[in-house]
Amino acid sequence: MFDPQHVITTVDDLRRMVPPPRPAQQTKVLSALDTHCRRWIQRSPFVVISSVDLAGKMDLSPKGDPPGFVRILNDETLAIPDRPGNRRLDTLHNVLERPQVGLMFVVPGRGEVLRVSGTGQIVTDPDLLATMAVADRPPILALVVTIDEVMFHCGKSVIRSKLWSPGEWPDIEGLASYAEILGDQTTSDETVTQMEARFGSWHDGNELY
Repeated sequence: MFDPQHVITTVDDLRRMVPPPRPAQQTKVLSALDTHCRRWIQRSPFVVISSVDLAGKMDLSPKGDPPGFVRILNDETLAIPDRPGNRRLDTLHNVLERPQVGLMFVVPGRGEVLRVSGTGQIVTDPDLLATMAVADRPPILALVVTIDEVMFHCGKSVIRSKLWSPGEWPDIEGLASYAEILGDQTTSDETVTQMEARFGSWHDGNELY
């Protein structure tokens, strides 16, 4: 597949390939939110959470809701509501084993992302959960993250991918629906038709909360 002699195994070898970053990139890591970070989070409807279990198995979980759904409790603390989903709870299981998490906040139309790393706790405080209600339904729990580091990441990857340019999007003809994929890959208590109907109700705004 590839020649093992071309595998980089040391930092020195890596740095011989890639020069050091500019000063702004070396000094941009903050230990708490500033005005720019707070405004970004308040505009973001989508965050990806990374976590890892004791065996080192990684998980990436997307979360989405109306812009500003992630609550800023203070400049060092965020709260992410946990809405109804697939019930696997991969992120939350991982947090119980190893609380370190990473967050990536996306704002539609912007190439940059905001990255946060910190430690998570699973919280059921009713007063906090009430502040995150949507359609009069509070989440049953929240992931509260104490920030260690926060920084903005440049938009080159989004610019290259044409993520916000519909005219450049790839043709999706021939891609199976989610229900069809589950029908082929899993053992389910539903038929593909039943799953298609249930997933279709999500797009109509039903069963989301």
